Amino acid sequence: MSDATHCMIARPRPARRWLFRVVAVLLGLSVFGVAEAVCVVFDWGRPTQYDDPFVGFHRVQPLFVRDRGGRNYETAKSRRQFFARDAFPVRKGPDTFRAFCLGGSTVLGHPYWKETSFTTYLRMALEAAEPDRTWEVVNCGGVSYASYRLVPILEECLAYEPDLFIICTGHNEFLEERTYGEIQRASELLAAPRRVVFRMRMFTLLRQAVLNLSGRSPGREVDPHQTLKTEVDALLDYREGLKAYHRDDEWRAGVVAHYEFNLRRMIDLAENAGIPVILVRPPSNLCDAPPFKSEHRAGLTTGEGREWQSLVDAARAAYRPDLERAVELLRQAVEIDGQHAGLWYELGKCCETLAEREPLHAAEWRRQARDAFVAARDEDICPLRILSVMEAALARVADETDTPLVDAHALLEARARGGILGGPLLVDHVHPSPELGHPLIAGALAEEIERQGFVALPAGWAERRDRLSREHYASLDTLYFLRGERRLENLEAWTKGEADGPHIDERLPAAVSDEDWRQR
Repeated sequence: MSDATHCMIARPRPARRWLFRVVAVLLGLSVFGVAEAVCVVFDWGRPTQYDDPFVGFHRVQPLFVRDRGGRNYETAKSRRQFFARDAFPVRKGPDTFRAFCLGGSTVLGHPYWKETSFTTYLRMALEAAEPDRTWEVVNCGGVSYASYRLVPILEECLAYEPDLFIICTGHNEFLEERTYGEIQRASELLAAPRRVVFRMRMFTLLRQAVLNLSGRSPGREVDPHQTLKTEVDALLDYREGLKAYHRDDEWRAGVVAHYEFNLRRMIDLAENAGIPVILVRPPSNLCDAPPFKSEHRAGLTTGEGREWQSLVDAARAAYRPDLERAVELLRQAVEIDGQHAGLWYELGKCCETLAEREPLHAAEWRRQARDAFVAARDEDICPLRILSVMEAALARVADETDTPLVDAHALLEARARGGILGGPLLVDHVHPSPELGHPLIAGALAEEIERQGFVALPAGWAERRDRLSREHYASLDTLYFLRGERRLENLEAWTKGEADGPHIDERLPAAVSDEDWRQR
């Protein structure tokens, strides 16, 4: 046999060479798999047990402190600029069920107050079911509070013997100025792998080791510019704050990643303590809330801009004589620039009107209207409503952690005119109405609490619940609602960037003496 023939026989085939390479890679990766498994078995490197890799805080103050008599915890005076006053006993009774509701102003009951929040109605709903038990539903809703500011509150409340956490968050994630470094520059193709890596225990341990070797102490790994103030410092708290918002897809990606991280962290902290969690998808006004700021897509040429404007002008001229033609022209404009939030909202209103005019095709026009309204919300340059990608993250976290999710948006939208959520179930872009929206959310939460085995809802429960809610609502004086309307007017100015600093007197109800409050 010649040397050439021997070489031909001995040389591995290409397919075999690739097989060897694949096997070698898999063997190398298996080391990480084994290491990750060991971390899980010994509970090392749990991501939520380490500092937030996105932001830190200058200082964290307790939300609750003991009152003068030492018998109750109550909302600290220093926090009442953002939170309603609430209280609960230091010593929890043997037949007491204690739930903490965490979130933003939706939980608080803004622009009204705690008295008409779903937390108050939830307590009444539970009392209607089992009046012999003590039901404590503590309101931890903070004005402008985002998910990253709720984590320290949940950690604090773990010391107060909770039986349940209810978390409703998602509208306030874009209010404070912060950056996300390299995480926001990763392409969307890397979004899913990035989520996986950030949840790996090996990654968490390696990151902590690098921090320790670099001499940075726990809690100081965040860039100093990322250390947020003790309380919320929203961009819209300042005049012309709306000008600070511009299209930044990378920043949005970082905000969404941080939001999902915070959800997982809170669920993990509660699970470690053996406390169940219920998540709530917050409602958004789709059909009665125009986007707060619109911008054209990047790269739009002068010629494209002129054509876009010409189509929009022609559509507006056709609104009265030929609305279907107007819709067609608006869709052509969307083809040129599908990132202009105001254009999507205009298209949605046209389709909504056609649904009213053409009963035979109403369902299809409403579907198109809703799709357009959702696009308007998602393209809003100033996102004061939870985005679709965040709703997807919320659903994903609930599914992967087996956490119950109460869909408050779907609950209210099922009762909305035309099947698209707006008023009167919401009083503005996000806040449920005190008479209609909040009681519905409370009822859905009570039913979920029953599914968790904490309460039994007997026959006739809904009637008793509704009666108690109506009586409570009727007991509130006119001044309570006048204050709420005043806050609503101030809130509308705030969303337009017309505020000039955080006005404390506009956030709080009129002062109530300690003695009057204790007698309530």
